Amino acid sequence: MTAVRTALVIGGGVAGPVTAMALRKAGIDATLYEAYPTSADGIGVTLTLAPNGLRALGIIGADEAVRAIGQPMNTTIVTDGYGVLIGETPNPAVEPETLGVWRDELSRVLHEQALAQGVRVEYGKRLVDATETADGITAHFADGSTATGDVLIGADGIRSKVRTLIDPQAPTPTVMPILNFGAASRYVPPAAKLDTMYFSFGKKAFFGYWAQPDGRTAWFANVPDKRPMTYAKANETANTEWMEELREAFAEDVPAREILKQTDAADLVAIGSIESMPKVPHWYRGRMILVGDSVHGPSPSSGQGASMAVESGIQLARCLRDLPDVGSAFAAYEGLRRERVEKIILRGARTTNSKTMGGFAKTMMRIMMPLAMKTFLNPEKTLGPEQRYRIDWDARVTPSARPTASRAA
Repeated sequence: MTAVRTALVIGGGVAGPVTAMALRKAGIDATLYEAYPTSADGIGVTLTLAPNGLRALGIIGADEAVRAIGQPMNTTIVTDGYGVLIGETPNPAVEPETLGVWRDELSRVLHEQALAQGVRVEYGKRLVDATETADGITAHFADGSTATGDVLIGADGIRSKVRTLIDPQAPTPTVMPILNFGAASRYVPPAAKLDTMYFSFGKKAFFGYWAQPDGRTAWFANVPDKRPMTYAKANETANTEWMEELREAFAEDVPAREILKQTDAADLVAIGSIESMPKVPHWYRGRMILVGDSVHGPSPSSGQGASMAVESGIQLARCLRDLPDVGSAFAAYEGLRRERVEKIILRGARTTNSKTMGGFAKTMMRIMMPLAMKTFLNPEKTLGPEQRYRIDWDARVTPSARPTASRAA
């Protein structure tokens, strides 16, 4: 049994509240520190929660609340910008189902679940530093306050402050030459099914959408753009200007042009460049460790970012529950997670790269995609095993050999 009794969890997106709930289930008192003044800061649009992620949420009793805000997705249809079918494939026959959710709603629900389970949440707490002693670690926040615990867990996203405290030479996110946008439209394509995700490789950009039961269409757009752009930088441009650019980019594509025509500029979320984390050499140092996007943030194209964050939070809690000291617990956690998440990051990067292809490459993809979807991209052979991953909460974690690149100097 570990000597850890208290944990400071930094970051309140997906990984933070899940990790705090899992730690509490493991008998560790966790407090969540969120930099923003509320749980749902409005950053982000839609995401998919894979069966493995939803199954893991069941361990901490949060799956039903998430199901209530999610929309089951059973099929994926890929078309070109003319609406011509490239390929159609059912999602893997995995229970529970894949869900489409809005990111801010997921954040809200997870915070509500954490509070209901007794997790204390402190808002407006932006971490600036941490100091460690032989028997604890103290977090220093921008408002001048401090907090002390046995361990400090960085669930603070792809631009993690904790990652730089662990290793000042830690890699920064890889910026991909694609801008990411999303919103909801009043227009629903007539043939759109409620259980289907639609992906369209248009003339200039990539468009994804699904029809919602409330009569709206949730959509996202990936537009090639070589300018690196943070969320803050993207929002220096007025939504009306972005909408003009999007409508021009998809002017010849169906049904994207109709969906965009009936989208209010005020509802648009401009996220900036798509980013992912490269291989992170050091997952932990001393009493600090990383979970979620701070250490393994894949491209959104992976469809696994939120699910990987959920899994990691729960696996970390198991390791801290079962192993006698912080070092062995952290090493075991990295051993459980690194190979799995790095494979998914690579797959997501390859998928994102396909969205920047030129005209000839898109033509070849249109010819080859139907065959690929039946063979190389058969979801039962590729996504199926990935989504059937299961965490056995009751199984005891045993010590693992310390990975050679696990600790920062």
